[in-house]
Amino acid sequence: MSASAPPYALFVMNPVHLRELFPARLMHRLRQLVEVDPGLVVQDFADPAAAAALSRAEVLITGWGCPHIGAQVLDAAPRLRAVLHAAGSVRHMVGEPFWERGITLSSAVQANALPVAEYTLAAILLSGKDAFGLRERFRAEQAYPAPAEYTAVGNLGRRVGLIGASRVGRRVLELLRPFDLAVSLYDPYVDAAEAARLGAVPLSLDELLRTSDIVSVHAPDIPQTQGMLSRERLALIPDGGVLINTSRGALVDHTALTEELVGGRISAVLDVTDPEPLPPGSPLYGLPNVFLTPHIAGSLGNELARLGGTVVQELERIGAGLPLAHPVHRAQLAISA
Repeated sequence: MSASAPPYALFVMNPVHLRELFPARLMHRLRQLVEVDPGLVVQDFADPAAAAALSRAEVLITGWGCPHIGAQVLDAAPRLRAVLHAAGSVRHMVGEPFWERGITLSSAVQANALPVAEYTLAAILLSGKDAFGLRERFRAEQAYPAPAEYTAVGNLGRRVGLIGASRVGRRVLELLRPFDLAVSLYDPYVDAAEAARLGAVPLSLDELLRTSDIVSVHAPDIPQTQGMLSRERLALIPDGGVLINTSRGALVDHTALTEELVGGRISAVLDVTDPEPLPPGSPLYGLPNVFLTPHIAGSLGNELARLGGTVVQELERIGAGLPLAHPVHRAQLAISA
């Protein structure tokens, strides 16, 4: 990048997100660091308007809706040195030609993990109090349950099992530390010593499912994890247990999960499903033991500015000659979202 003039940057994303990602104060900081036109937001690299901008671009500032950055795009962007992603996963965006060019890549996945972890913490604590189920019962009966019916409710010593020490999973483990919970973890890439440092007891997946009152899914959506919560494994969750999924719906056999939930043996807090959204008429929309939200756990509304802020901070580091704070390396993509 030129030391005498600010590098030329190009927005590549769905423009609907731009204003929330970069509100006025962040856009002002951004434009002090790079030459960028907020009125030019590329959604399709085949758009003729993108050609001239690509030929100049040293930085792509990408977000949700960014198309794949393939060989033809790279050929059209000979000056490109960095891609800074104002969102989470970059797996869909880059391939071998990208890595062969040696382009720097950063992602705001760490920032996006924070609201997901906060949502999960709230879901765990409310599930431990049976808040979702009791709300439905209270609404239907309009009367308090008898005190004896609360004996299984509460978070003291509640057994919580996390599947995956991803960025979200690690943040959830951190948030759970102040509470009197018994926390276990399944992650094939985490040894016993690291699990202890994270504040969890390492278990096999089957043992975690058998011994957890609340199971929360934080594994990445990769070939090895798709369908990992099969019919047989869902059956291991104790009667009355709760499954929380803020990761990806494809990790769960949704036919089997639907049957378990329709039968009422377990409950679920689902921010993601498979398919997504569920088709009209799915029984999960109306079941009293299902708390279903429309993929809201990740950054929304004013939280998007945290992602834009990450991009600005990375540009500041580049300008100062410092390494990126949140680099993405090719080897990471095989085991991350």
